[in-house]
Amino acid sequence: MIEKEFWKPGNMLYPIPAVMVSCIDDNSKPNIITIAWVGTVCSSPAMVSISIKKERYSYNLIKNSKEFVINLVTEELVNKADYCGVKSGRDVDKFKEMKLTPMEGKIVKAPLIAESPVNIECIVKEIISLGSHDMFLAEVVNVAVDKKLMDSTGRFRLNQAGLTVYSHGEYYGLGEYIGKFGYSVKKKIIEEEPKSRMTGKIDEDKQKNISTIKTRENRSIKAKKDGSIKKKEDSSQNKSIPKISEYGPKDKTVSKASDYERKDKMVSKTLGNKTKNKTKSKNRTK
Repeated sequence: MIEKEFWKPGNMLYPIPAVMVSCIDDNSKPNIITIAWVGTVCSSPAMVSISIKKERYSYNLIKNSKEFVINLVTEELVNKADYCGVKSGRDVDKFKEMKLTPMEGKIVKAPLIAESPVNIECIVKEIISLGSHDMFLAEVVNVAVDKKLMDSTGRFRLNQAGLTVYSHGEYYGLGEYIGKFGYSVKKKIIEEEPKSRMTGKIDEDKQKNISTIKTRENRSIKAKKDGSIKKKEDSSQNKSIPKISEYGPKDKTVSKASDYERKDKMVSKTLGNKTKNKTKSKNRTK
């Protein structure tokens, strides 16, 4: 029997992303705040939310500017993200101290963090006062991604970036690859990217096996297609050949002379049979 302990209400929705949010003050001085209370709230239009305490230095910066940038955190950046979460921008220049590179965005004035693999530019649409935190609802107006994560087919390999999560006060890597969306209901699963870890280290042996399976499937599909095409060609050829009956072709193009010849032969054959029958009967009479 499974036993449970009951606790008072609290935030236990873990793991969650811990992101670095960049913003600017009225004098265009940049700052970074690390936030775990962040999430997607809408797909179309693309919208996100971040929740900040009113006493935090970045609260008024974002409230006044009505914009910010969400920068995803990798394993290489997690130490810097932790620093930006415990130090205040009132006292230190976090970009300078952490040797992070402010980068100009496409829409908003707040800088991107160049070292982050994904930068999400946001414009605040609404501020909702909830209690300990105020939630900033914002629309995503642009997304910048690291070109190094684009493969030769133009696909974005985000999970090769080595992303991290925050769980109950601790940071973790993403762990082992399990499956992709919808894999539980598929009859046959061929995973495109078996990985030993979500940091992007692909299991080469499994990848080779998958390539072999795909090659065999492609050949099988091609053979089936070729067979169906051949059957269609054979059937079309059979349709073009007129059917031959016991007495000759049933084709309207057969000449009338051929018809007459066939009838004459049939009449001759009939008369011959009658003559034979008469001869037999005479012989019996004698």
